[in-house]
Amino acid sequence: MKPEEKQDSQAIQDVTGIGNTSAQAIISVIGTDMGRFPTDKHISSWAGLCPGDNESAKKRKSEKTRKGNALLRTTLITCAHAAVKNKKSYFYAQFVRISVHRGPKRAYVAVAHSMLIAIYHILKDGVVFKDLGAEYYNQFNKKRKINAYLKKLKALGWEIPVVVA
Repeated sequence: MKPEEKQDSQAIQDVTGIGNTSAQAIISVIGTDMGRFPTDKHISSWAGLCPGDNESAKKRKSEKTRKGNALLRTTLITCAHAAVKNKKSYFYAQFVRISVHRGPKRAYVAVAHSMLIAIYHILKDGVVFKDLGAEYYNQFNKKRKINAYLKKLKALGWEIPVVVA
């Protein structure tokens, strides 16, 4: 590998789940120049990791992901399997959230998609990867989540004590 490829390979190893061999495989496939991909959506589409788009009568339907670069796709999905094992990472939280409704296979593809977007921005903008953490999704709509959990407890027969202040 060239010196700039080695440097970029080291940079993308900061992403949770990506090791040395995987980083080298990713760099060998996409290269270090992100100028040919105007946005992260373009590289996701090229890799075959973007969600399918089947819309009819303003209703979005489930669709397969498109065909893309097989080596990059399989490498990133393998890295997604490794990233999900770290229970303190953002990718674990994303996997759990998606796999409940969509299933684990689709969740792995979604995590691989997120990893590719992170890699794109690391290589294009030169930013350092910062994991958002497993608690990232819990910071949104706190009152709504509290009310939903209280409703579930009430449905299970739990009496909520009234606190008079």
